[in-house]
Amino acid sequence: MSVSDLTPLEFDQKHLWHPYTNVVKPGPTFVVKESEGMYITLDDGTRLIDAMSSWWCMMHGHRNPAITHAIHRQLDTLPHVMFGGLTHDPAIDLGRKLLEVSPDSLTRIFYCDSGSVSVEVAMKMAVQYQHAMGFVGRSQFATIRSGYHGDTWKAMSVCDPDTGMHHLFQGALSVQHFVSRPPIRINEDWTDDPARNGLAELRQVLEASADKIAGFILEPVVQGTGGMYFYHPEFLNQARALCDELGILLIFDEIATGFGRTGELFATGFCNVEPDILCLGKGLTGGHISFATTMTNDRVAEGVGGGNPGIFMHGPTYMANPLACAAAKASLDLLTGQDWKGTVGAVAEQMKAELAPARSYENVADVRVLGAIGVIEMKHRVSADEAHARAREMGVFLRPFGTNVYTMPPFITTPDQLSEITAGMLRLAREL
Repeated sequence: MSVSDLTPLEFDQKHLWHPYTNVVKPGPTFVVKESEGMYITLDDGTRLIDAMSSWWCMMHGHRNPAITHAIHRQLDTLPHVMFGGLTHDPAIDLGRKLLEVSPDSLTRIFYCDSGSVSVEVAMKMAVQYQHAMGFVGRSQFATIRSGYHGDTWKAMSVCDPDTGMHHLFQGALSVQHFVSRPPIRINEDWTDDPARNGLAELRQVLEASADKIAGFILEPVVQGTGGMYFYHPEFLNQARALCDELGILLIFDEIATGFGRTGELFATGFCNVEPDILCLGKGLTGGHISFATTMTNDRVAEGVGGGNPGIFMHGPTYMANPLACAAAKASLDLLTGQDWKGTVGAVAEQMKAELAPARSYENVADVRVLGAIGVIEMKHRVSADEAHARAREMGVFLRPFGTNVYTMPPFITTPDQLSEITAGMLRLAREL
């Protein structure tokens, strides 16, 4: 049979490789024909609420008119131009907006292609800074267990080597320094006892290898793919002080949680400190086109610039793509032009109330909500394939991972749509 004789889905299953999928035995796959607002429409006309924000990026909903208009307008004048020795208004306009909304100390912006590339850039930046400062031995990183920072090579090295999805690459990846995830949860009382708050172990690891560690990278407050774990922000304040003491750069990976997802624009809204380097992606363009950025402060940027060779050794072909810059500027204008905090707060309160019944289910380990993130943690692993089998009937697309049935709904979700999402989550918690 030739490829022209295959149906679209047959061709897909025979020739296209999907993320985190067994190519020999692919799971159920839906053919999407259209998307708009909260909904993705399948080839048979079925409409499903996208409770995942298409992997956490579509915060304004699908095909948002303001964002698509910005892309169309830019497409007619300047779809792309190299950023080496050239610049353009979309990059400058977006930069102004980023400085308006981001932590004050982060004044230097490096545009890149995707979230994991943003992490790669951050790690290269940290190493090159340390070398410029004369610390040529500092080329390794410390991080916390159960973290996830992307699927590219260096980013994988700071994902959990034992429980993470990249453990089979252990022998090939750079060996990094891991500490236990912060043990105190966000809703628990902080204790200053270093043996109980995780700081004793952090100090021990950082001090033991301070001459080798360029940076300490972590997902602040919320660990996403590592288990949707919410920890106490005071850990960040203390980590900042320890990094300063030892000359180690502090890197926040807010690719999944930046731009209001947690109820604060960034993790700095929960704590009293700012990172040296910040990684942003996903919601940056409202999910309409791949884009990311790595932001840093003057100290790091000028340190890199003052060293040898002085040139930061990274330059993606599509760096500062004008279409992506225009989409990102439109997305940030949408976000800041509304009461996003009130919107996210209302979503959080509704999810807390409607997910509460799951606490009584025998197979449920925990229920937790932070901002527009709702999680039912099961006592066993759950199957995304089995969740897919119920999606058409529920009218809700949910994709569990690990032990978590969760949602990160778009900020435009109405109360009725959110009730459909939480009802679907409760059903999966009962049946999977």
